[in-house]
Amino acid sequence: MLLQLDIQNIALIDKISLEIAPGLNVLTGETGAGKSILIDSINAVLGERVNRDIIRNGKEKAFIEAVFEYDSTYINEILDELGIEHEDGSLILSREISLSGKNACRINGRLVNVSVLKQVGQLLLDIHGQHDNQSLLKTESHIELLDAFGGEAIQKVKSEYHSLFEEYKSIKSKLKGIVGDKGEIERRMDMLKFQIDEIKNAKLKEGEDEELLKRRQLLANSEKIMNSIHSSYELLSDGGNTGNSALYNINKALSELTAVQKYDEGLIPLSEKLESVVYQLEDICEELRARRDEDDFDPNELSVIEERLDIITRVKRKYGSGILEALDFLKKSQIEYDELLQSESLAEDLKKQLVSIIKKLQEIAAKLHSQREKAALVLESNITAELENLEMKNARFKVNIVIDEAKNNFTKNGLDNVEFLISSNVGEPLKPLSKIASGGEMSRIMLAIKTILANVDEIPTLIFDEIDTGISGKAAQKVGEKLSYISRTHQVICVTHLSQLACMADNHLYIEKNSNGENTYTTVRILDKKGRIQEIARIIGGSDITSIAYKHAEELLLAAENFKKK
Repeated sequence: MLLQLDIQNIALIDKISLEIAPGLNVLTGETGAGKSILIDSINAVLGERVNRDIIRNGKEKAFIEAVFEYDSTYINEILDELGIEHEDGSLILSREISLSGKNACRINGRLVNVSVLKQVGQLLLDIHGQHDNQSLLKTESHIELLDAFGGEAIQKVKSEYHSLFEEYKSIKSKLKGIVGDKGEIERRMDMLKFQIDEIKNAKLKEGEDEELLKRRQLLANSEKIMNSIHSSYELLSDGGNTGNSALYNINKALSELTAVQKYDEGLIPLSEKLESVVYQLEDICEELRARRDEDDFDPNELSVIEERLDIITRVKRKYGSGILEALDFLKKSQIEYDELLQSESLAEDLKKQLVSIIKKLQEIAAKLHSQREKAALVLESNITAELENLEMKNARFKVNIVIDEAKNNFTKNGLDNVEFLISSNVGEPLKPLSKIASGGEMSRIMLAIKTILANVDEIPTLIFDEIDTGISGKAAQKVGEKLSYISRTHQVICVTHLSQLACMADNHLYIEKNSNGENTYTTVRILDKKGRIQEIARIIGGSDITSIAYKHAEELLLAAENFKKK
């Protein structure tokens, strides 16, 4: 829903800010006051083409900003794809137009190109009366509208079709991957075989590289280690009776203390501790001697380790950052190789599955076609009746459904192509909606369609411009009632010159042109009840407003209020 519209320096508009209400918003005013400027501004902010002549005389730039409220997961998905932040179901579209020809388009403050602005804008608002932004003129939307109108009967079959269609696409994708170029498959298998053999021959073990690196470090420093062991053993034990070893000196100290402890019992604990040290030191010396005598460092082991590390490093560099990654690569390659090895058998199985699913899809697509034909007959009857109410008594509306004769060109909607056709006058052939020339005629046709599809059309805001062209009296009253009906489920904005339409407004905006002697400018104001009576009386009677016109205006407003209560 459109909440607010801000316009600066567009044609006669200097600067205006409009709050647009839910329900039916009617725009009225004298001819030339600027009603079409508002519609042009909305079109511009929705990404439609715009001429630089729209910029107000004497200004370098023009600016339009529209604030929308929406409730659509589809719009959120599009915004996510575009990387545009969104929250609270609100959206701000803006466009700056300069005399230099540059455009600055933004969605929620993020710069986007005009095509993105249009892509998002057409999901928020539909304009009828000018062909550029009408969703009903997009043939691809017709099948979705027909299906939505068909209700549960179609949706149930369509849901069943969608499940099978996804399975169909999955099998086709697998089959395409298997049944490719035979030479390419053989080349791929050769490559996989080489990679598998290379990793297998490396006989990788988890953590092996870390253990080898530690062992390499040990071997690289083996001479230094043995020198330290020899030196330590000599310092601790190899002094003999010369008094040069630690063990000799500690034993001598123990002997000295033991000799005098009978005179001083306080020395006994110290003697015992020192005796324990002697035992520990003897154990240490024994271990050092054993290590000295072993000297089991193999001078060839280091080169063997270097060769093994080279193999592991080469495999890791080609197939992963570590041994685990290389082993995972081996596992996946083996699976792919086995699948390709059995590709012919697998392809045959998939082809059989595909034939079965195609048959089921054709059956369900035929059911969809039948349900759509039933729904189309009801839709045609209802819309034709609506057109008659809108004084288009000779109009014919047709839902053209063509099933694909190839029987296997499946799409997400089955095998059907759907297009809405119209004939406005007797003797005229049925033709696509986009071929209708008259703006007023187009608006009434769209109004008839929207009236019937009001509950299934997801675009929240509708604008009707030129809808009152060529109608009056009872037909105008019917148009006003239809607009009021649609506004119960959609926000509707209508530009009109007819009192029968203006009286149905929930929010009446009056557009007028003023001059300060130097410049002409357009202003917009919301009318209260008194102002509405005044404006409707002006529409009825022109510049010379009589008491009869006032009374007629009051009667129209009262009748409109009573209609809305139904």
